[in-house]
Amino acid sequence: MAAHFLFLALLALASSHAIASDPSQLQDFCVADLKSDVFVNGFICKDPKLAKAEDFFFCGLDKPRDTGNKLGSNVTQVNVNQIAGLNTLGISLARLDFAPYGVNPPHIHPRGTEILTVLEGTLYVGFVTSNPNNQLFAKVLNKGDVFVFPQGLIHFQFNYGKTNAVAIAGLSSQNPGVITIANVVFGVKPPISDDVLAKAFQLDKKTVDWLQAQFWMDNNN
Repeated sequence: MAAHFLFLALLALASSHAIASDPSQLQDFCVADLKSDVFVNGFICKDPKLAKAEDFFFCGLDKPRDTGNKLGSNVTQVNVNQIAGLNTLGISLARLDFAPYGVNPPHIHPRGTEILTVLEGTLYVGFVTSNPNNQLFAKVLNKGDVFVFPQGLIHFQFNYGKTNAVAIAGLSSQNPGVITIANVVFGVKPPISDDVLAKAFQLDKKTVDWLQAQFWMDNNN
């Protein structure tokens, strides 16, 4: 009985690992057919005979992005939507540009771990662990420093220097997703009841209504 239970436990663990990441490729590559009407977990493959070098190519990541917005930051995503050849490969990339005192606000990637390195400037970065501890792990990063943000945990990057900052991030999913906390709490349409938010955040309704009336922007391109 004990051996049988152990086998079932190991099988469950293996199964959970198998479904907790991007679909694995069963051939050399599976270039996404972004125009297909067929809905699958990820993207359907186009005929490999029709694949071309451009399916694995993206240019322009060396160009600074516009940070003249309320957040003072701009995130350029390079995932399966930009490089169709990333389909099933479980990896993607992003460039992060920051104006002085710009922030990439608290957010999560529901489907990917992030590893970030600073190319220019200085960033204050961190992530917060799940309940009940909610511990903050934070660090000031300088040029060449690297930091990891575990999948699904709230994290942020902030440039508190007086010059621009640039970082590159790798993510362990072809499409890691982004959920910006403030946007989904106060900027969702239709809005969450102010009764719920007032109670949850221990605020008066007028403050909640004011927050919901603000423009909650997305800095991801």
